[in-house]
Amino acid sequence: MAKILVTGGCGYVGSVLVPKLLSDRHDVLVIDDQWFGNFLHTHPALKITKKTIENINEDDLRGVEVVMHLANVANDPSVEINPTFSWEVNVLHTTQFLELCRRSGSVKKFMYASSGSVYGVKSEPNVTEDLALVPISAYNKTKMSAERVCLSYADDFEVFCIRPATVCGVSPRMRFDVVVNMFVMQAFLNNQITVLGGDQVRPNIHIDDMAAVYVHFLNNNGLKSGTYNAGFENISVMDIAKMVQDRFKVGIEVKPSNDPRSYRQDSTKLVNTGFEPKKSVSNAIDEIATKLQSSEIKDDDRWHTVRWMTSQNIGAQ
Repeated sequence: MAKILVTGGCGYVGSVLVPKLLSDRHDVLVIDDQWFGNFLHTHPALKITKKTIENINEDDLRGVEVVMHLANVANDPSVEINPTFSWEVNVLHTTQFLELCRRSGSVKKFMYASSGSVYGVKSEPNVTEDLALVPISAYNKTKMSAERVCLSYADDFEVFCIRPATVCGVSPRMRFDVVVNMFVMQAFLNNQITVLGGDQVRPNIHIDDMAAVYVHFLNNNGLKSGTYNAGFENISVMDIAKMVQDRFKVGIEVKPSNDPRSYRQDSTKLVNTGFEPKKSVSNAIDEIATKLQSSEIKDDDRWHTVRWMTSQNIGAQ
């Protein structure tokens, strides 16, 4: 079993991924600044250190064989709170962290959580990894830049830059600022869904499958370093709203949108490595709805990234 370092392990995806790693009997070190709290349960093979990426040191990396780098300032609105701070976290500190990993001598695999949004607006029917990156926001640009730095270390260890679609589903560290989750929450609380635009097509991935992607790269040796899309259902925003509407029997209000992003992600390259998704957007809708209706999940400011960061002065200029 491996010793694995997960940065951002207390986050939305990390809080689902880390228990999977522990159930597979790995030793896991989570480093997270815990902006949104820590919802991981104690475990004899789990160590959680509260610190930022820039403060990771050689002792933290001693004996670490696999790194899953999930920590970042996530999504467009969050980055816009303070773009300079976000560039420092997402690019500069990632660069410094990679160099520490190289000097450790023990790291064999490095996985980086990039974003499917690095492609920008695409007219191609399917967006594959070989298409040009034309990021249209500061967040997208930080991800593209960090990818390039990560891949420059491919001679030192295996590097896998994962480009996730929009993640959906239940996590101990919930998010209600991603489209599927947000629509379910709106339907439950407001008996109405508000759609901005609606024609935009977005790729999606269930959070359990997202965690499984990292486990897949962990368990399979000999895969080629590079970028990999991770998205399996290309659905228009309006069609997602209609799926939620069918579950809750509520109305849909349509408003104009200034977000032009519309693209279909093709994950054939990932599938060809042997990965198969197990869950769907429909599963995510049902699971979130069930948790809300049973009060196992409640709306909370910390489940809305920008709202929470602003209230806590995180990254404030």
